[in-house]
Amino acid sequence: MPNASTSGNTLQDQVRRAGSLGVWLVVAAAFQWALLGPVARVAFAEGVTPLTVAFWRASIAALLFATHAAMTSTPALRRSDRLPSMMLGIVAVAGLYVAYFESVQRGGAALAAILLYSAPVWVAIGAHFVLREHVSRREAGALLLTFAGVVLVALFPATGSADIQATPAAIMWGLGSGVAYALYFLLGRSLFTHNAPARVMAWALATGAVVLAPFVQWTLLTWRAWAAIAFLASVATYGAYLSNANGIRLIGPSRASTIATLEPVLAVGAAYLVWGERLSAIGMGGAAAVIAGVLLAARRQ
Repeated sequence: MPNASTSGNTLQDQVRRAGSLGVWLVVAAAFQWALLGPVARVAFAEGVTPLTVAFWRASIAALLFATHAAMTSTPALRRSDRLPSMMLGIVAVAGLYVAYFESVQRGGAALAAILLYSAPVWVAIGAHFVLREHVSRREAGALLLTFAGVVLVALFPATGSADIQATPAAIMWGLGSGVAYALYFLLGRSLFTHNAPARVMAWALATGAVVLAPFVQWTLLTWRAWAAIAFLASVATYGAYLSNANGIRLIGPSRASTIATLEPVLAVGAAYLVWGERLSAIGMGGAAAVIAGVLLAARRQ
């Protein structure tokens, strides 16, 4: 019969292994999300519009989440949460996908990824004015640091691709994606608390696809375009969500949100390797400021 010391060591080993697995799952999710911009540019290079890419990404991912929810026998979405889930789809699926992909097409994957991470600024502002949450000095400092980093990245953006420029439109689309990403957290907070996340995502993604349908480029796509879209929907959406959700379950939201700040770093690296995009020295400093600001904000979450 094992003694107490042996049992204790076994339990500690299990906790340690679970924590290690959780960290790697969140890292995997960050890596999958970081590939959104570089892979989307493959579809754009094949002549597919950002609206079309957003539609097919939402449609395929909605089918995957609905299948997942059915196969795992998760409870149906609460009736009272169906309309809010649809609103989430309009704002944080259709709005976010279009804004992010427009930013990628106009300003490059590296610029878009950094501007997307202005989201904590908008989350804090929304939480303060809408939810009446207090903003501490640390949070205020984190917001200023993040905002300063975004400004530097926008003023001294990626170089190395002749067809990519940080135009005002690219910057506005990028900041718009940050606002939409913030609304995803603000609107989804209650939905994900009271419902199976897969059910919420299925409703939201399906609604977003319906909203985007009238703007789709209904033409034959090349196999390269379909391969890119399939990757965006299955790996960078469905797969990334599952990795992140299971990682949070093992290590908690605070630690997971801190690790997730790897995403813009990985996105900048992927943009450089795939498309030759490079941030200037000042732009790299701005990116570091954005990540530092997010880390400060995550410590309080």
